[in-house]
Amino acid sequence: MLYSMTGFGRYEALGENRKVSVEIKAVNHRYLDLNIKIPRRLTSYEAEIRDYLKENIARGKVDVFISFEDYSIGESTLHYNKDLAAKYMEYLSQMAEDFDIKNDIMVSQLSRYPEVITMENASGEDEVLENLLMEAVKGATVNFNRAREKEGESLKTDLIGKLDDMLGFVDKIEIRYPDVINEYRQKLHDKVNEILNDRTLDESRLATEIVLYADKICVDEETVRLRTHIKSMKDTLLKGGSIGRKLDFIAQEMNRESNTILSKSTDAEISDVAIELKTDVEKVREQIQNIE
Repeated sequence: MLYSMTGFGRYEALGENRKVSVEIKAVNHRYLDLNIKIPRRLTSYEAEIRDYLKENIARGKVDVFISFEDYSIGESTLHYNKDLAAKYMEYLSQMAEDFDIKNDIMVSQLSRYPEVITMENASGEDEVLENLLMEAVKGATVNFNRAREKEGESLKTDLIGKLDDMLGFVDKIEIRYPDVINEYRQKLHDKVNEILNDRTLDESRLATEIVLYADKICVDEETVRLRTHIKSMKDTLLKGGSIGRKLDFIAQEMNRESNTILSKSTDAEISDVAIELKTDVEKVREQIQNIE
């Protein structure tokens, strides 16, 4: 199974007089970067949500948006935190004394200070709310991964097609190489004969020159390694899993071999094929950046 790093998933969990909606979207990133936007009422569950997502998503910049709607009446109670209010008043009085200003705090103002008056859930509500929240998170994650899997499979099909094309280019280079040597041998032979004007031709020196030339433009090692890298990438794609980093490393090696083949080429036909090969390698490198 192959996953793209880009995707979107949404899910709504409905309970009695409550609704939790979760949206998950992601783009490429070297590591897993989770950004969770959650209502204050649900912040106590953020660690649980984060742990669950880490188990189900390996890489990507992932944004999670959670919304909560509560239509219930009479199931919550207000709580007055007297000790915290006293602390606020103590510090406010100290501030008034330190700066010689009037302490004009009113009850209505103090009641709006954080956590002075809070809403507490009725007995048993926490567990119900947690179950509803995690149902939405899990549902959104399933839909998110389903979308990523669909895109990942499309990427795999396209990449395997490009890898097969690259093997075809390697075949053309290997087939053309002996002809290049033979053509060079004939050109060199004709040129030397022309210079010597039918005098004796030193075949051994000619053979030495041809060997040196053949060694200079030889790409046997590069094509063998390139075939190995292409096979390794295909096998890795078919195996699936969290393979993006491995594919990126293989693609770097493929790029190195294709660059060497192009730099060694002195033949127009091989150069054209090597350019096509390098172009496909670059396309593959770009596409695997989307793979988890």
